[in-house]
Amino acid sequence: MKFDWNTLAFLIFPYLSFAVFTVGHAWRYLTDPFHWNAKSSEILEKDSLKYASPLFHYGIVLTFIGHFGGLLIPQTIYDAVGIDADEHTRIAIVLGMVFGVMSLSGVILLLWRRRAKDRVAAASTANDTVTLALLLFVILVGTYNVFFGHYHLLDTLAPWIRSIVSFSPNPELMAEVPFAYQLHILAAFLLFAFSPFSRLIHIWSLPIQYLPRSYLLFRRRNYKF
Repeated sequence: MKFDWNTLAFLIFPYLSFAVFTVGHAWRYLTDPFHWNAKSSEILEKDSLKYASPLFHYGIVLTFIGHFGGLLIPQTIYDAVGIDADEHTRIAIVLGMVFGVMSLSGVILLLWRRRAKDRVAAASTANDTVTLALLLFVILVGTYNVFFGHYHLLDTLAPWIRSIVSFSPNPELMAEVPFAYQLHILAAFLLFAFSPFSRLIHIWSLPIQYLPRSYLLFRRRNYKF
């Protein structure tokens, strides 16, 4: 295989990113367990989180689910249930627009809050700002693509990402993909590699155990004196 930019960007870099992501999170958990959290700033300022936090978190989770379903599940599976490539693409564009706007609005509000609210800004670190800036860049480029790119992914980018995940990489599939889509992919892998060293480690602390938990009942008791 000829070594070139395409090989570096879409073969070496993704696996390097996954290696740093995996080893970095394991190392962070073993060596720094008492800082395995998001360092919540809610106690410093709460009002501006009312919209920013739900927009970002719901948007980013739904975006991740959409990427998983749209890129990792082969088109043959969709064909089997009656969803052809054109319909698959239309669904992906519409949902991508909705989830992209949600995520983008949320991260912009969170970044604004970090800089505009004095108490939050005083407690923020450079790492916090870099994390939000990286998230903003990845989401912004992805949202731009879904609104203005309209590139057919199912024959190039989707099989490429499946080839990476299945350890049978085929970087040649990315050679003709538009630059904006390549940029989105590379920025996302950069974010993956950076995540073990940021507040993004709290993605592993999703309180799934709360979903099946029984409700806590609070009853009002009237006392007579």
